[in-house]
Amino acid sequence: MKKIVSVSRILVGVLFIISGLIKLNDPIGFSIKLEEYFSAAVLNLTFLEPYALVISILVVVFEVLLGIFLLIGYKPKFTVWSLLLMIVFFTFLTFYSAYFNKVTDCGCFGDAIKLTPWQTFSKDVVLSILILIIFSGIRFIKPVFSNFQTTIFALFGFIGCLSFGYQVLMHLPVVDFRPYNVGANLWDNMNVPENAPKADIDYMWKFNVNGKEEIITTKGAYPTVDGTFISVDTDIIDPGYVAPIHDFSMERNGEDITEDVLHDDHVVLLVAYNLEKSEKPGLQAIKNASDKAIKNGYRVIGLTASGHDIQEKLKKEFHFNFDFYFSDETALKTIVRSNPGILILEKGTVIQKVHWNDVDDLNLIKVN
Repeated sequence: MKKIVSVSRILVGVLFIISGLIKLNDPIGFSIKLEEYFSAAVLNLTFLEPYALVISILVVVFEVLLGIFLLIGYKPKFTVWSLLLMIVFFTFLTFYSAYFNKVTDCGCFGDAIKLTPWQTFSKDVVLSILILIIFSGIRFIKPVFSNFQTTIFALFGFIGCLSFGYQVLMHLPVVDFRPYNVGANLWDNMNVPENAPKADIDYMWKFNVNGKEEIITTKGAYPTVDGTFISVDTDIIDPGYVAPIHDFSMERNGEDITEDVLHDDHVVLLVAYNLEKSEKPGLQAIKNASDKAIKNGYRVIGLTASGHDIQEKLKKEFHFNFDFYFSDETALKTIVRSNPGILILEKGTVIQKVHWNDVDDLNLIKVN
């Protein structure tokens, strides 16, 4: 039993640390996932949405600390009880999401590892079993070091987590797992290869035939039925190949310039998903960057999901010498975890990406 508890303790501790650090690397991404859970369509806890970022940081820091506490044997009763309560909550949440198909990706491992809802639930079931084993053998959990050393390790773990979280919030994630990472070609990530697997979708057509409802299933073709059409439902058997980037575009006054921009030689994208929420120093930072970029021969494009009125207001206030184009808010949040943030592109390939705090690090060489 002691050996089983030891193995379970290592597995759970390491998994909690890895999962927590991946999310702590991108707390804004995890907060977006929490907002999805808090939405009216899922848990209907909309009053928590404004606090999603704070909650995300607290949750992931606690997750990493519990993994550390478990491995070093710090406060076993507190640690194991906390693990048990946390896994019970998340197992319920993932079952709810999977059964009702509410959230298609739990965000347990951020953008690093994508799991389906049922895979996530299965993972939590396995973790629950391991934690129950640890709970039943809690007497075998002893501190690895002396009490003083164990406390120091725990304290340094807490300080380290907070410092890391602050670093990525004030700059950008240390590791970028998204399809807009430095080195990625956005145009390539938007296109579906010719030999890519096609989606397999069943279409359930409902008709009224002689006063009775009948359902005819096809793979998409409208069935020939001697009756009155009522409705159609779909069941995705296999989604097939989905391009890594499938919701990104640049539009203004009905003109889509996405392909043109992503084939241009030297482009600077100034991304602000919500101009009203952008900090003033950040807006000034992109103003300074745009002036230098234009002087050095770059094509400068602003991207936002904000309306025309706020665009024009800030354009006058900060004397922006570029135009904003509309793009989907979720896509812009995915591109860069900064509001605003800056990207340098060469023929659609991301050469550099920075938080507005790091605007001085931009390498805007002369290209004209």
